[in-house]
Amino acid sequence: MTAIIHPDAGADRIGAQARQAATRRVHGLSDRSIAWLFVAPTIALLLAINIFPLIWMIRLSFTSLNLSMSYLPLRFVGLENYSDILTDDDVWIRLQTTARFVICSVALQVVIGFGLALLINRQFRTHSFWTTIILLPMMLSPAVVGNFWTLLFQPQIGPFNYVIGLFTGIPPSSFSMTGEVALAPWTIVLVDSWMWAPYVMLICLAGLRSIPDYIYEAAEVDRASAWRQFWSITLPMVMPFLMLAVLFRAIENFKMFDMVNLLTSGGPGSTTELVSITLKRAAFEKWRTGYSSALAIILFVTVFGAANIYVKALNRVKQR
Repeated sequence: MTAIIHPDAGADRIGAQARQAATRRVHGLSDRSIAWLFVAPTIALLLAINIFPLIWMIRLSFTSLNLSMSYLPLRFVGLENYSDILTDDDVWIRLQTTARFVICSVALQVVIGFGLALLINRQFRTHSFWTTIILLPMMLSPAVVGNFWTLLFQPQIGPFNYVIGLFTGIPPSSFSMTGEVALAPWTIVLVDSWMWAPYVMLICLAGLRSIPDYIYEAAEVDRASAWRQFWSITLPMVMPFLMLAVLFRAIENFKMFDMVNLLTSGGPGSTTELVSITLKRAAFEKWRTGYSSALAIILFVTVFGAANIYVKALNRVKQR
């Protein structure tokens, strides 16, 4: 009797053999090789997006490249760009402006964020609703926030001046939050704090929720007052979270650009011109690519060094 072979049997047998061969090849790889196989695409993407542009920028920082005069030959100038930056009084003034903005905004955000976290941690009846409302500003784009507050600060049509005038009696059209030298720096601090204080609140709330209840119960047994519990239990145990929030916000505010550019464009004059705006003008208005690359490297080294020192201090606080 002649055996009848189904036409799909051969294809199934070939497929099974191919799967077995692939399985043997995978089983032949070590765990380390398989790990590298999965990590390799991410590393390649990281090199293409971050590492290569950084190396290219370091190379350009030692040249005289100016894109407005790209017909000139590229000339190696060594440390001339770095020397020009470090001896430029305007750059130091912009760094001082940036430092004041970072210190004031981060301090205000920590105070507001920690206060909101203490309030939300009480878990009153509508705490979930109010948590959602408080988190709304940080979900918006900085460009949207900048345009939104620009309209609010308009002396003629914005409601902010009218609210201030209602409580102080000052005519609403007699001052401009973004157009006066004394008010403009506090304007960008106010808007940035409005947007990012909820972020600090989330980090602090995580710290508050991580404190075990039995510690407070033991303190109540010892008849410790609420104020004593705050200074002896709450604040020390939340301190690493507070320091982490300060680190994140300080790094972000040091490179702040979009929101300040939309609100004041560095004005009036150069009152609110942060170093990031100076970098943008050097790179995309004056087209001094070599100079701006050197400035970017200096800012990167400054932030990286300060962050490393701060992280060491944070680790010491965690080990207490």
